Amino acid sequence: MNKDIHNNSNSYLSFHLGEEEFAAHVGKVLNILEMTRITEVPKAPEYMKGVINLRGTVLPVVDTRIKFGMSPTVYTPNTCIVVMEVEIENDNVQVGALVDSVQAVLEIEDSQVQPPPSIGSKYKSEFIYGMTRFDEKFIMLLDMDKVFSSDDIQSLKEKTFEGEQEMGANTETNIKTVTKTKTKSKT
Repeated sequence: MNKDIHNNSNSYLSFHLGEEEFAAHVGKVLNILEMTRITEVPKAPEYMKGVINLRGTVLPVVDTRIKFGMSPTVYTPNTCIVVMEVEIENDNVQVGALVDSVQAVLEIEDSQVQPPPSIGSKYKSEFIYGMTRFDEKFIMLLDMDKVFSSDDIQSLKEKTFEGEQEMGANTETNIKTVTKTKTKSKT
C-alpha cells in the first residue's frame, strides 16, 4: 500500500463479501457504482466478469469473491461495483470490484490494526495487511495493490482492450442499425 496515502488518512471503505467484512483504504477508492450491464469478454480469466463503459472509458470488472477463492457473486439490489485504482509496477490501473454490499467509511487508527493471521486463513493472506475489530466483529484490511499481481493486470489490460474493441463494434453496429431504421421510416 502506498505509505503516503496511508499516513495522510485513516479512512477505510468497508464492504461485504459473503459473510465476511473487508475494508480498503479510501485513497484507493475512486467511485461506487450501482450495478450496470457488464459486457463479457471471451476467454477472460474466471474472476474477470467483463467490462463496463465508465464515462467513455472501458473499465474491467472483477468478481472479488472469485478472486478471493469464494463462490461467485449472486446479484442482489445491494451488489455494487467499487472502482479502485491499484498500482502495479509503477503503473496505475483502474479496476471495478464487484462487492455484495458497501457498508460504511470507517476511521481506523494504526494502533487498532493487528497483523494478519499467519495460519488458518481461508483467504490469501498476502492480500490482507491487517485486521481490526469494529463493533464486535473483525474486518480484514486489504492491500489492494497486492490483490492483483502484475500477471493479473496484464491479463486485465489485454481483455479490457478486447472489450473496448467489442464495445466499439457493438456501438458501430447499433449506429448503423438505427441509421438504417430511420432511413426506412422516412421512405
